[in-house]
Amino acid sequence: MHKLWASTYKEFLLVTRDIGGLAVLFLMPLLLVIVITTIQDNSFKSVKETKLPILLVDLDKGKVSEDILQGLADSKLFQVDMAATDEEAKAQVLKGDYQLAIVIPENLSSELEVKINENVDGILSKFSDNEESIPEPKSIAKSKEVKLYFDPATQQSFKSSVRSNIDKMISKIETETIYKAFQEQLTDDPSEEIFETEQFITFTEIVPSKHKEALIPNSTQHNIPAWTLFAIFFIILPLAINMVKEKNQGTFVRLRTNPVSYATVLGGKTIVFVGVSLVQFALMLAVGIFLFPLIGLPKLDVSGRLPLLFVVAFFAGLAAVGLGLLLGTVAKTQEQSAPFGATFVVILAAIGGVWVPVFAMPKFMQLLSNLSPMNWGLSAFYDVFLRNATFIELIPEISLLLGFFVITTLIAIIYNERKNAV
Repeated sequence: MHKLWASTYKEFLLVTRDIGGLAVLFLMPLLLVIVITTIQDNSFKSVKETKLPILLVDLDKGKVSEDILQGLADSKLFQVDMAATDEEAKAQVLKGDYQLAIVIPENLSSELEVKINENVDGILSKFSDNEESIPEPKSIAKSKEVKLYFDPATQQSFKSSVRSNIDKMISKIETETIYKAFQEQLTDDPSEEIFETEQFITFTEIVPSKHKEALIPNSTQHNIPAWTLFAIFFIILPLAINMVKEKNQGTFVRLRTNPVSYATVLGGKTIVFVGVSLVQFALMLAVGIFLFPLIGLPKLDVSGRLPLLFVVAFFAGLAAVGLGLLLGTVAKTQEQSAPFGATFVVILAAIGGVWVPVFAMPKFMQLLSNLSPMNWGLSAFYDVFLRNATFIELIPEISLLLGFFVITTLIAIIYNERKNAV
């Protein structure tokens, strides 16, 4: 036990004397999570908080265009500005001043009414016993086209969403016009309502929750766990670099002359760097709780979750340290450990769902993500933050993290023993 304590104390002195290294370990992750969360915050806000400015060109000047304008206002998705001509709207979208312009064609209201009246007259004539009442064929009204100009930089998902909303709005207007035409033909009293035009089928969005109120995730709850894991796994860089330095400076040779096992040496490093990961996590939580509300970002809610959050952070720290011990044992130079460690952490983050959600990845990458310890840690954090998981429900993820630490550490010990065997 005394040897483990001595090894731990040595590692503590090495870490605390490197002021630049401490700044990288603690300050850079904080800056990263603040910047990323600020950038992504609008993506998680409700549509009530964000309105997209769009252009509307009304060449119709009729009832349909009025209904479209009212529908856009009622949707609370858009801030509608008017443009005079089609070309003016196209030019402003092309410059990037607006992401979307909607052009309502001329005579849309009048020709829609003509088209619907022809169809209604044709249907009603089929039920008439008087053959003379069958109307003569009329010229079919030409179909109208509502133009949508999109900024070339607009994402396809946004285009699909807007097209769906506009199509639904116009379909509703067309349906109500058909009902109105039938009503005018069937009754002489305009105030009498024969048809009920209210929507019969609706949908309700519900987020499953163990409590009565559904918990809606925000940018803070997504970014604090994700980028905390990214920061925790980046400790493999200073850990591996320190181990390579000790080998190159002869420290490991001196240690081998003492009755200290390699496992004890690694144990001291594990204690110190797991402690570093927990301090990193505590600072991240403090930023989410105290700083984010001051800069207009959602406050991180950790009420009743702190013990489980630190349990997950502890096992994530173990997994990161295990990877760092293995890298530091195998690498012979800093030029090997630093670039490989940084690149490998980025790859683990990419396939683990830190940058892109796993469900949005191709099938092959979704399967591959199951091999990333960052994915296990991120799932555990989300279970605590968003699903109110208990410790029992976290056992699968933390078992994987613990197993990763044990396997990587054992490989490092076995590799070292075989390499130094006489």
